[in-house]
Amino acid sequence: MITSLSIKNYALIEKLTIDFSRGFSIITGETGAGKSIILGAIGLVLGKRADLTSLKNKEEKCVIEAHFEISKYNLKEFFEANDLDYEEDTIIRREILPSGKSRAFINDSPVNLQELQDLSLFLIDIHSQQQTQELSDEGVQFKIIDAIANNFYTINSYQKVLKSYKADKSKLNALLKKQSDSGKEQEYNTYLLNELVSAKLKSGEQEELEADYEKLNNVEIIKEALDKSLVIANEEQFGVFHNLNEIKTSLQKIAPFSPEYHAIFERITSLAIEFDDVSRELQNSSEKLLNDPAQLELVSQKLQLIYNLQKKHQVTSVDELIEIQATLGNTLLELDNIEEEIAALSKSIDQKVIELDAFSATIHQNRTTAIPILSQKLISILETLGMPNVRFNMELLPSETYFQNGKEELQFLFSANKGTDFGLLKKVASGGEMSRIMLAVKAILAKYSKLPTLIFDEIDTGVSGEIAIRMGEIMKEMSATMQIFAITHLPQIAAKGDSHFKVFKSTVDNDTQSELKLLSQDERVIEIAQMLSGAVVSDSALNHAKALLN
Repeated sequence: MITSLSIKNYALIEKLTIDFSRGFSIITGETGAGKSIILGAIGLVLGKRADLTSLKNKEEKCVIEAHFEISKYNLKEFFEANDLDYEEDTIIRREILPSGKSRAFINDSPVNLQELQDLSLFLIDIHSQQQTQELSDEGVQFKIIDAIANNFYTINSYQKVLKSYKADKSKLNALLKKQSDSGKEQEYNTYLLNELVSAKLKSGEQEELEADYEKLNNVEIIKEALDKSLVIANEEQFGVFHNLNEIKTSLQKIAPFSPEYHAIFERITSLAIEFDDVSRELQNSSEKLLNDPAQLELVSQKLQLIYNLQKKHQVTSVDELIEIQATLGNTLLELDNIEEEIAALSKSIDQKVIELDAFSATIHQNRTTAIPILSQKLISILETLGMPNVRFNMELLPSETYFQNGKEELQFLFSANKGTDFGLLKKVASGGEMSRIMLAVKAILAKYSKLPTLIFDEIDTGVSGEIAIRMGEIMKEMSATMQIFAITHLPQIAAKGDSHFKVFKSTVDNDTQSELKLLSQDERVIEIAQMLSGAVVSDSALNHAKALLN
């Protein structure tokens, strides 16, 4: 529950500190006095966004601080999960700087707005007129039924599986699209790969083939050149080899006479040995050289294949073709793996469908049990609120779609009078009827919820008299198990409170300020009398106010 609220430099409030108690608290004040400012300040504490328009003095920061007593609400796990210091007297502070920046703190630890909003779900529910209209929303209706059905943990487990199911479905659809898009591409890539594989390419092969082709294609020219060279080298009287030997013999005679001649002799000897080796090489090459048209054709065909593949793939080497072959192989392998992934995902999805259907069946069964209970409780409360002939028809409609809260839709029908057909709540219920239905809903949920604080913002719209008295009594009953605030214009409701706060405007040095004051018993009599009769309080209004308070 909220135990105190401190506001500094916010809207029309310069500085305000107020303590709150358990039970049923009333907040009244003239229209425009600043009741919405108080709610706005609480909203900032609960994580709503703010801007510079919130600052009364644009040169100073705005600070809003609220204390909450949370010892009975099992929130230690939340604080541990968010790495926050747990204190039974938890302090939440919002600061809005003149620069426009906003900061938030829980027990002096900086937090972001999302963390603040997450914690606020366990602290306060502010019920406004807008929320009354949300009663006609199917999602809100389901939340009411699920609270009675105790479906919270089942739906939480269902949502975890649903999140995983949707992720798997998204992956599966992406893979199926990829598989579909790559169908024709896969066929073409397979053709290209097979073409490269059948070519049996090897690194460095092109250079060897080109050399072999030149040799085989010019065998006659090469043979003629080799043979001629051999004749010149080995002719008996004038051959190179004969002449080298003649020179060698001549130099051998003078070699002993000088180191210079000896060096020349050794060089000629080496040259003769080298030339003899060259001659042998020429002889071997000549003997091995064959005119082989068949081999020439094979080499020519393989080279042409390589050239064609290089042109097709726009590359200039066999190594690049081998790299393309490897890439195509990996691509096709990846596409083959897609089928395995699709099969695995399909199996996972099928299993999750079984789990979702099981959770959905449990959720449905719990709702089926809860609907008559909710209907009966609503009718019982609404009968005391001047709706003796009210009826509800809540029908669960099965669906093939997995929604966030199950696998069914809800038809929430309502009839306020005998002889009238059921109709959708938002179409057939008046504003006053909606207010009473929402109060009944909140009264029922208060017994199932562990929420410590509930604020009703003018829930009395469209009602008066005895109905207002009964609404006040219901809120009073609710305050036995939770802290209740009611912002109201009706004296019948205001009189039911355990404590009464008044919002009013004052002028200080030509500056208008909103203030919040806890009324004494005498001040409370006057406030309720003014609510009955206006600014001029009559004796009858005072007597009536005292009677209401008693």
